[in-house]
Amino acid sequence: MQVVKWISELRTILDSEKSEGKTIGFVPTMGALHPGHISLVEKAGQHTDFVVVSIFVNPTQFNDKEDLKRYPRDLNKDLTLLGSTACQLVFAPEVEEVYPEPDTRRFNFGMLETVMEGKHRPGHFNGVAQVVCKLFGMVQPDKAFFGLKDFQQLIIIKALVKQLTLPVEIVPCEIVREADGLAMSSRNMLLDADQRKNAVHISQTLLEARNKTREMSVKELCKWVITRIDGNEYLKTEYFEIVDDERLQPVKSWNEPVNKVGCIAVHCGKIRLIDNIVFNEIDK
Repeated sequence: MQVVKWISELRTILDSEKSEGKTIGFVPTMGALHPGHISLVEKAGQHTDFVVVSIFVNPTQFNDKEDLKRYPRDLNKDLTLLGSTACQLVFAPEVEEVYPEPDTRRFNFGMLETVMEGKHRPGHFNGVAQVVCKLFGMVQPDKAFFGLKDFQQLIIIKALVKQLTLPVEIVPCEIVREADGLAMSSRNMLLDADQRKNAVHISQTLLEARNKTREMSVKELCKWVITRIDGNEYLKTEYFEIVDDERLQPVKSWNEPVNKVGCIAVHCGKIRLIDNIVFNEIDK
């Protein structure tokens, strides 16, 4: 496994691999890797010939500077984890390499960015789009792999690729959970013992909610989820919305002919956790 910090090094290696006809798989990360990330790497290894993982904490997607400071970083641990995976190249640039000058681009994702994360984290998805565009340009992958835990981000990235007609296939990957059901996240390692014990209440509530669609309306169920989570003294719901899986617009009735996804953000102390659950699948 090679580790590079410079775009020039990255391109030299990848141009050589592409000249041999190899397909490039890409897993962009912000480090603090866990088994969820590793599952993306392994899937990339199954579907492409040469796997690149980037480790870069992108400052432009943090609207809260304290959150940026808190974000966990341990490059050596990340490299050790990746050493026994399908990863063949790690790209770990400094901020100055990715942003030699300020990125002033503004993207417009319409109604996709006006709800949920977009509503509560102004500018977040513009920062995501900036860094994804840059990384795609640097790596030039054939396929890029993203987890479904960041569901809204996945839909935004698909929209970005379509808007800019980028020659990359976006591959969604299933949420990986801890043994007790908590969605794996780099932020989990910031939780203290009591917070970690109570954070599982989020996924437990979502699972219970999926079984209540016959007895509650969409509006009633949203209220039930929020009330139940906020009943735990360690947790405070920022939002819970049930939306369709393409336009991300709130669903008003279970009878609407769309796939319905319940998306949630919860504060556990100062740590912000997100999760989601699919309520039903329809044949399209």
